[in-house]
Amino acid sequence: MTENKLQILPETEKKMEFLEEYLGKLGSIAVAFSSGVDSTFLLKTAHRVLGDKVIAVTAQSDSFPKRELEEARVFCQKEGIHQIIFESKELELEGFCQNPPNRCYLCKRAFLEKVKEIAGENHRNYVVEGSNVDDEGDYRPGMQAVAELKIKSPLREARLTKGEIRLLSRKLGLDTWEKPSFACLSSRFPYGETITKEKLAMVEQGEQLLLELGFSQFRVRIHARMARIEVLPEDFSRLIQAEIRNQIIEKFREYGFTYVAMDLVGYRTGSMNEVL
Repeated sequence: MTENKLQILPETEKKMEFLEEYLGKLGSIAVAFSSGVDSTFLLKTAHRVLGDKVIAVTAQSDSFPKRELEEARVFCQKEGIHQIIFESKELELEGFCQNPPNRCYLCKRAFLEKVKEIAGENHRNYVVEGSNVDDEGDYRPGMQAVAELKIKSPLREARLTKGEIRLLSRKLGLDTWEKPSFACLSSRFPYGETITKEKLAMVEQGEQLLLELGFSQFRVRIHARMARIEVLPEDFSRLIQAEIRNQIIEKFREYGFTYVAMDLVGYRTGSMNEVL
C-alpha cells in the first residue's frame, strides 16, 4: 500500500492536528528519545513543527541495547536533529539492582531528571516523552516520575493509540511504523532478582540472536541462569524446528544460560507484572 492510499480516519487526523498545535504552543522542547515507535514519531512530528527548537536526548546504558542506540543516532543524523547522548548509570541507583516492583520508577525518575537538566542547559522550555493512551492500561510505575517532574506527554494529550501512531508513522515514511514493541532489558528480570551488567548482556545477546533468526516480536526473560523465551504463538513451530532450536540452545549456553525454555503462553507485554 502506497503512502497516498493509506486510509487515515478523520478522528485520527484530528488527533494529529491537535498534536501539532500542542507541540507548537510549547515553543521549544527536549524529546526523551529511545528510537522506539512512539518516541520516533513524536520526535519527527516535533521537528516538523518546531525545527531547530527541538533537541533529542538519549541515554546510553546497560539496559539499552546497542542496536537501539545506533538506530537513534542514525535517525537524528538523517533528520538533521541535534542529539545529546549521556551515560545513564542506573545500576548505581540505590535500590535499582534489587529490582523492586517500583524499579521502573527509580530509573525513569533519574533519567528524566537528567533530561530536564540537559533541557535547561540548552534553553529548552519543556521536556516531552512518548507514552501513548495504551500505556495507561498496564502497571507502569515510571508514569509516576513523569507526573512528579511535570514532563509533557503529547501523544497522551492527543489521545493517540499505538495503532494510530503506527499508521501515522507509516504515512510520514518512518521505518519504525512496523517496528516491534520494545522495553528496557531490566524488564526481563522477575521482581526481586538481582540485576547485573553480566545478566543484562546475556539477555541482550539472546534477543539479538532471535532478531537475527527472523523473529519479530519476542522477549528473553531471565530467571537465575534459565532463559524463558516468549515468541508469538504463530512462531512456536518455527522456534522448535531442530536447526533453529539447536542453534538457540548452543548460543544461549555460550552467553551464560544453563537452561533454555519456551513459554507456552507466548509473547505478551508486562508478563513479569503477572505476579503483582
